[in-house]
Amino acid sequence: MSTVLDLVRPDLRGFAGYGSARSERLQGSVWLNANESAWGNPADPGDGCRRYPEPQPPELIRALAQLYDCAPERLLVGRGSDEAIDLLVRALCVPGRDAVLATPPVFGMYAVCARLQAAPLIEVPLCEDGAGFDIDPDAIAAAALEGGARIVFLCSPSNPTGGAISPERVAALARRLAGRALLVVDEAYGEYSEVPSAIGLLEAFPNVAVLRTLSKAHALAGARIGVLLADPALVAVLRRCQAPYPVPAPCAPLALEGLAPAALEATAGRVAVVRRERRRMAAALAALPGVRRAYPSQGNFLLVRFEDADAAFRALLDAGVVVRDQRAAPGLADALRITIGSPDQNDAVLAALRPQRAAATAEIAPAVETRA
Repeated sequence: MSTVLDLVRPDLRGFAGYGSARSERLQGSVWLNANESAWGNPADPGDGCRRYPEPQPPELIRALAQLYDCAPERLLVGRGSDEAIDLLVRALCVPGRDAVLATPPVFGMYAVCARLQAAPLIEVPLCEDGAGFDIDPDAIAAAALEGGARIVFLCSPSNPTGGAISPERVAALARRLAGRALLVVDEAYGEYSEVPSAIGLLEAFPNVAVLRTLSKAHALAGARIGVLLADPALVAVLRRCQAPYPVPAPCAPLALEGLAPAALEATAGRVAVVRRERRRMAAALAALPGVRRAYPSQGNFLLVRFEDADAAFRALLDAGVVVRDQRAAPGLADALRITIGSPDQNDAVLAALRPQRAAATAEIAPAVETRA
């Protein structure tokens, strides 16, 4: 019977990795085993950075396990979701042989990590219809099986298109890929989504993994706390492949504070505001002249097509508003991605995209007066 370990590179299945000083689990009062300084840095009055941190801080692991309602042994914490993506590709894909599948237009790190590992990249573009962008499960399964994909990345909600994938559809695809590929669901924007998480599938589907992060809804992008949730056997392998100290000492307590009940309550309130503003902005942008389409989104952003995307981008910059230019992405030559900000920030976006109408009115008025 196959297990998720069969998807790991054969040379890494028994790999012991690097045994750091903190991984030895020794006890003592005088610590002289890691070549650390005996004195703290003058810039570190709390002396919190003199010692190397725990590779996987136990308190943080417990808090994240509670947050995501899963067993602690299913969790790997790292430097944002990017590290988890890179670890997965390096641990599962034999260079030049095992492929990575992605669904463009989508988050670019899947392709970057595949390139760095010399893993062939298979692309199955999202399908656009009247409801927005969506995956093509049949095309994904066929391409993955035919092309020897070891990892299939699904972004849900998808960046930059905003669509989300139901757990039922993830499960159906996981069944088709069982024993052949790991199905990784990137839920970086999951808190903003009204579609349930794929985390509930982990017990039944060992070939499903989920990525989460504290960077978006939890407002801790600078702390770089990303989480992989997966089969415990796969997590154990990835821990051995991970750099020794992935969670900086100042970041773990900050993340813990951010996961305290009061902080979680504040986060939930802000997510509710973003959802309301997302609906308001989608309607307001769609009504603006020059906007071809504002796509429905389950993330904290909207993908918007313009008749003149360059003019819209420059108008926003002139107003001090910076958005993400998507024109280099496949099929998005006329599109910008606009993050949902505070109500005032969102009003600034709308105001910046309205000047063409005001300018046209100002140019016509003097001409009318002259003729009179």
